[in-house]
Amino acid sequence: MSGTTTFMGMPAFPEAAAAAVRDERLRANLRHATHTIRDKRARAVAELADWEQLREAGKQIKDRTLRHLDTYLLRLEEAVGAAGGTVHWAADAAEANRIVTGLVKATGEREVVKVKSMATQEIGLNEALAAEGIAAYETDLAELIVQLGDDRPSHILVPAIHRNRGEIRDIFRSRMADWGRPAPDGLTDTPADLAEAARLHLREKFLRAKVGISGANFMVAETGTLVVVESEGNGRMCLTLPETLISVVGIEKTVPTWRDLEVFLQTLPRSSTAERMNPYTSMWTGTSDGDGPRTFHLVLLDNGRTTALADEVGRQALRCIRCSACLNVCPVYERAGGHAYGSVYPGPIGAILTPQLRGTASGIDASLPYASSLCGACYEVCPVAIDIPEVLVHLRGKVAEQGGRGHRLEKAAVRAATWLLDRPGALAAGERLASATRGVHPRRLPGTGAWTEGRDLPVMPAQSFRDWWRKNQS
Repeated sequence: MSGTTTFMGMPAFPEAAAAAVRDERLRANLRHATHTIRDKRARAVAELADWEQLREAGKQIKDRTLRHLDTYLLRLEEAVGAAGGTVHWAADAAEANRIVTGLVKATGEREVVKVKSMATQEIGLNEALAAEGIAAYETDLAELIVQLGDDRPSHILVPAIHRNRGEIRDIFRSRMADWGRPAPDGLTDTPADLAEAARLHLREKFLRAKVGISGANFMVAETGTLVVVESEGNGRMCLTLPETLISVVGIEKTVPTWRDLEVFLQTLPRSSTAERMNPYTSMWTGTSDGDGPRTFHLVLLDNGRTTALADEVGRQALRCIRCSACLNVCPVYERAGGHAYGSVYPGPIGAILTPQLRGTASGIDASLPYASSLCGACYEVCPVAIDIPEVLVHLRGKVAEQGGRGHRLEKAAVRAATWLLDRPGALAAGERLASATRGVHPRRLPGTGAWTEGRDLPVMPAQSFRDWWRKNQS
């Protein structure tokens, strides 16, 4: 099992979701945000007559890369080194955290500024840095809200989607001073005021920090180029102002050639922020004298990815470009929110990615493949055509194979039904007994848990079809 961070104390998804759906404010926040984003995305995608061709091209590029990932990673390492960067390989979260904390400590600095990065959240980097006395400042607006509120991200694109403007204003007022420049007096909950408060708070950190930490949306093997797309400009500040830049990137973010970016730089912004292109697309190749950081380190993260790669069905999860479109159309996510998934990867993609990265030994991870209605909406919007329902069913089979009380009961019930259906006489006797005792049947079948919690047993007829047929056909 990998070292991927699990939110401590999280129950299995059904229990966490049951608590979340009772939070009316959370559901209102999620409903408003997801409906707004997905409606805008639909309009942006509809502008492209060749959207399905782009989607298929993205799928083919990713699949080809994953089939030959070892070759492309070595090519990437060589290109990054030739451009003046240093590549480090991390098998798991612990190794990645050791590498990054060691690199930061070697600079003598005690604080870093961060670009929004799912990979660093996955490995718990902020906590690892804090344990070594290093303060990590999130600079993405939503990540800043989560950090100041001692909260957890609940969405891939909009980590603070579960917060409304009033809650954000209160967090800024009460917590900004603990992390640096306090919120302005009389701060309101208007978007412009909240953005200005964040801008003032972060600006001093951008200008002071000597070390920046990022992830990357893509890594180009042929040139050693890394790409970060974002909408606020904080990424550009973190990537250009510090003297040292450390990028932690999952190995699956590799693409073979510069030309491959043409596809993803069309599909990613439209699927995520519903924009034709991202306001900020930052690309860097190693280091350059007098331009940007003087030192660049790339930490290539495995952390369960090669295990997923070995699964012919499950590996398609590694195509993911983190657009979050699947979250915004998922009826389960809309009602339960991201925290119920117990992972930095929530929603449909999290339900198939997390169990492959972490394994299914824990209750929360074993429950995630069942956190879906299998409606297929996630597959329809995925810009790289990940068949999430197929992988969910595949992972459910794996969970069932490893056993557990519920699965043992299910197998016993199937064996009993098989025995009964193979013996017509016993089946007929059972039907007559069930009809004769229909007046004392319970409304719900005991011992079957969540399946019958919201379902009543059907009323047993006064006579079986078998007896009716015998009587009416004689």
